Amino acid sequence: MKTWLICIDDTDDICTKGTGEIAEEIATKLAAASAKNMNSSIARLVTRHQLLVHPDIPYTSHNSAMCFQIHSSLDFVKIKDICITHLKQESATIADPGLAILDLEAEFDIRKLIEFGQQTKLEVKTKEQAYKLADAQGVDLTEHGGTGQGVIGALAGIGLRLSGQDGRVKGHIQLGLQTDGSDELLMSVEQFIAQTGLQAVITTEGEILTADEQLTLKGKIKAVYIQFQFALLVSEERGCWCNATKQQLKSY
Repeated sequence: MKTWLICIDDTDDICTKGTGEIAEEIATKLAAASAKNMNSSIARLVTRHQLLVHPDIPYTSHNSAMCFQIHSSLDFVKIKDICITHLKQESATIADPGLAILDLEAEFDIRKLIEFGQQTKLEVKTKEQAYKLADAQGVDLTEHGGTGQGVIGALAGIGLRLSGQDGRVKGHIQLGLQTDGSDELLMSVEQFIAQTGLQAVITTEGEILTADEQLTLKGKIKAVYIQFQFALLVSEERGCWCNATKQQLKSY
């Protein structure tokens, strides 16, 4: 059994299946193909990593890469084959898909990969830079259509996920709330974690809340990847711990 990070970017177009959905489908296919199923659904949650929005960078809507981790008995060749087959089948015809696969048990300079990811949030990177770094750090980086520009975001997503401090989890947490925020749900941190399977509740100041702390939840509830955990981000509002606002989630 080995643990891998897999990231894809630039697979979609307006009105086509999103990159996050394609990433989830790949994770599901890998789980089904593995001789031993992946540890848990939490292990393969897809994280969305926001990259620089700039006129020189082609993107569909937000320029974000999608990354997930797997722990599988499949060998590298089979993993890559499943990824590529699904990418080619589901990517938009005018997309520029990129795929990055990293063996987390191999030797690599984590600082350089994180640095590249963080830089892509601030400056325009090239395919040449991405390939050079990937080759030096043992990341399998490949393009699968169009200009292949998605390799930049795919490698950046690997670095940002490795940082343990970046990424919104794809989708919303379903607790039966109205998404317009017209109702509220009160529960303890312990109850929330039991119902959602997330790993922690963390404040915008970086404090991990204890199990008995009370939460006031409303609207769309999103999880983030912070302190190397899938967590609910909360802030204090009128003496209550409330799920983070859209603005507070923006930096993830």
